[in-house]
Amino acid sequence: MRFRKLLLAGALACLAAPLAIAQSAPDVQVEPYVPRLADIMNGLQLRHLKLYFAARAQNWGLADFELRQVRAGLAEAAVLYSGLPVNNITTLADPVQALFDAIKAKDQSKFMAAFGHLTNGCNACHQTMDRKFIVIALPTGQPFTNQVFAPEAKK
Repeated sequence: MRFRKLLLAGALACLAAPLAIAQSAPDVQVEPYVPRLADIMNGLQLRHLKLYFAARAQNWGLADFELRQVRAGLAEAAVLYSGLPVNNITTLADPVQALFDAIKAKDQSKFMAAFGHLTNGCNACHQTMDRKFIVIALPTGQPFTNQVFAPEAKK
């Protein structure tokens, strides 16, 4: 109980400090935060990995969630970074849709085929962006010891 009170007090202090600063300096313009492209791509790589392990464990709910995060991250990158060739992002639409279809059908073999196409699409984009040194591959090991990928019923 004491921890919850401390946590709540800390959260309120964190929220109040920026508000007090903003109120005391009305002439200061705060720029909106725009994530760096590398940060968006690192997030996508993490989602790519989790998507793979969710599908391997047949946790289709988690796979669907991670794929939605991948799609949102790709859209965010395309909107925020005008230097990205839009055709690179849009060519990933077919593999993403194929992944959604495989997840809906709970078809692991279709999923793996579509996942390979998505991975190849990522690498093709890196090639055209002169980032040939960034190569995405199918995961070979599960690095998350703090997450259960098996569906709820199979724990």
